[in-house]
Amino acid sequence: MINIHKAEPNTPPTEPKPAATVMLIRPAKAGLEVLMILRNKNANFGGAWVFPGGKVETYDNQIVSQNFSAGITDSMASEIMGLSSGGLNYWVACVRECFEECGILMAYRKSGELFGRASYREQEVLNRYRNDLNAGNSVLLDLCRQLNVKLAVDRMAYVSHWITPISEAKRYSTRFFLAVAPRYQQAFHDGSESVNSIWIRPEEALQKALKEDFPLLMPTKKNLESIVGYRDIEELLYVKAAKQKKVETIQPELKYKNSKLV
Repeated sequence: MINIHKAEPNTPPTEPKPAATVMLIRPAKAGLEVLMILRNKNANFGGAWVFPGGKVETYDNQIVSQNFSAGITDSMASEIMGLSSGGLNYWVACVRECFEECGILMAYRKSGELFGRASYREQEVLNRYRNDLNAGNSVLLDLCRQLNVKLAVDRMAYVSHWITPISEAKRYSTRFFLAVAPRYQQAFHDGSESVNSIWIRPEEALQKALKEDFPLLMPTKKNLESIVGYRDIEELLYVKAAKQKKVETIQPELKYKNSKLV
């Protein structure tokens, strides 16, 4: 069962907080696989299989203001999302959350090469800064400086926008993205917010959810459905990138019967 906190009756809805989530994909024998993590049962949405993601933090803008992101400007990102400013913070938050929750860093080296296999020294730096980020410290900019990298935000496509129903106590305005996982990096969950992780075909995840042994939230389910049937990951990324400015906002309405979600 997924841990969802309902709002108190007759209370005004809370303001949704900006959040970002990334569907990280990689090629597989039978098409493609997507990385999914299992949320800690004690957390909000606990017990659900989700994509790496979380709240957009104020310090994400440090990466933007200090020019440690590559290929997309804030004005470009904001135009795609229909915002006046601050759009690139969502892209940055995706990269940060992906690194925090599963240890994969989407970045470019100074040479322009995608960051892949880390040296022993680099891995020590990655481990230290990942622990700091998971402890709530705003060290992403320091990490980029230590490794001399820029975040590879231009390798991500904006694919959907979901707002939490007003019936829930904790609400988010979540932007979903799609990205190809960099080679030579291994995903491993943090053991705190996420307690398990798996690479899985979208079709298999949806089939497992039907048997009720693989709990999915509605936005997760719908985003999985949107990448079913693709065998070429570059084609999928191209198709999604071409539709970025056509993303519509979805805010579902949850209905309960006898205290159970129906």
